Amino acid sequence: MGKRNFEEIAGKIKAFAFDVDGVLTDGGILANLDGELFRTFDSKDGFALRMASMAGYAVAIITGGRSESIRKRFMTCGVKPEDVYLGSRAKIEDFHDFCKRHGLAPDEVMYFGDDLPDIPVMLECGCGAAPADAVAEVLEIADYVSPRPGGKACAREAVEKVMRHQGKWQLDVELYKAKF
Repeated sequence: MGKRNFEEIAGKIKAFAFDVDGVLTDGGILANLDGELFRTFDSKDGFALRMASMAGYAVAIITGGRSESIRKRFMTCGVKPEDVYLGSRAKIEDFHDFCKRHGLAPDEVMYFGDDLPDIPVMLECGCGAAPADAVAEVLEIADYVSPRPGGKACAREAVEKVMRHQGKWQLDVELYKAKF
């Protein structure tokens, strides 16, 4: 798998799933003396997840990170709390759970990853996406590589590309005001 034609597969995408560190962040993590971890997210990525949510796409976060702050961050982007998988060590299992709960075939999901734990999901999903600065093994199998690095609106760029391809990249201001 991997290296499928983006234009051919973009029309089938019904859901998006994302790793966090290195995709929705630049991979940097700050820690205070109590061991609390802090991440920086790009607001453009958050807006793209809101747009996907409003357009009816299911959205998942599948991360090895364990901080509840991750769940809270993405709930503000329209991601359902049960679709935020924290502490994921076998991401393919969480991916299958997400697909099952939403009645999705794996090939209807774009998964965005950047490192070795993401590879099994990227090989099974409909479109494996990666930021420009993903590790070599991921870049080698990715169907789509964003020109942007992780944490710098690479998710926005890919989500927008899929939604534009499907004619769904339109902001409904009233729905946005009501939902967010």
